[in-house]
Amino acid sequence: MAATEQLHAWLEGAASIAQRAGDLVMELYEEQAYATFEKADDSPVTSADYAAHQLITEQLNKLTPDIPVLSEEGAHLTLAERQQWPRYWLIDPIDGTQEFIARSGDFTVVIALVEQHQPRFGVIYWPAGDKLYLAERGKGAYRRDISGEQRLRVRKLAVPETDPIILAISRRQPRERVMQRMNPDRDLSTLPAGSCSLKACLIAEGQADCFLRVGPTGEWDTAAADVIVGEAGGSIVSEQFKPLTYNEETELGNPNFMILGDPGVPWKDVFIRHRSHREA
Repeated sequence: MAATEQLHAWLEGAASIAQRAGDLVMELYEEQAYATFEKADDSPVTSADYAAHQLITEQLNKLTPDIPVLSEEGAHLTLAERQQWPRYWLIDPIDGTQEFIARSGDFTVVIALVEQHQPRFGVIYWPAGDKLYLAERGKGAYRRDISGEQRLRVRKLAVPETDPIILAISRRQPRERVMQRMNPDRDLSTLPAGSCSLKACLIAEGQADCFLRVGPTGEWDTAAADVIVGEAGGSIVSEQFKPLTYNEETELGNPNFMILGDPGVPWKDVFIRHRSHREA
């Protein structure tokens, strides 16, 4: 099988696995047949996260026996061990566990294939909405739902320098964490949404223009979104406007990051890093 055909087969396999995991998660969600626990870092996790982790890991091992799987809910090997991997699967069994527990429906199943420190393709499945988002680097981003398949593109503003922008914002994070980093002179509205990956999909399909995440996240939160948003014409960058990297650090955490839509917008004028009164 040619390399391009093999990658496509892996992408479609990952999409199918994400949907299967999403079906399992929704069944547990609707029946409220899950237990909730607390991790060492005080973040919540549920038995549904672990069930999805097991299903995804087992199925990916069948699909590609020679490719390692790195999951938020699995064992995290040392950087020295991980750096031996030319490629690996990076998964978040449930992105938006807080939304799952809060019963908002705004949680997703996330699978990405990472090669040479950058995601090659990504899949995000939103079970409650039965929407599948997927993209391969250089091949475009797409959404599949009951209406069929549609190519995704970020929203282009008529006048990028001054037109109002739509900021996707978390329901769970303190609003002021984000708003204090926004230029008060820029006209904007907010769109509350759930998981990081779901906000990324809203930007990729043009329902929102940007998102700022302040606080701890893992590389599994952004890898699939990185490809989907990028192939839709946007980008994911740190607060210093640098691209995110994968499997290059001892820890698997992300810096604060921004998901940006229309590249014509002067984003450095829209997002201003918070300064203390002493710095101002």
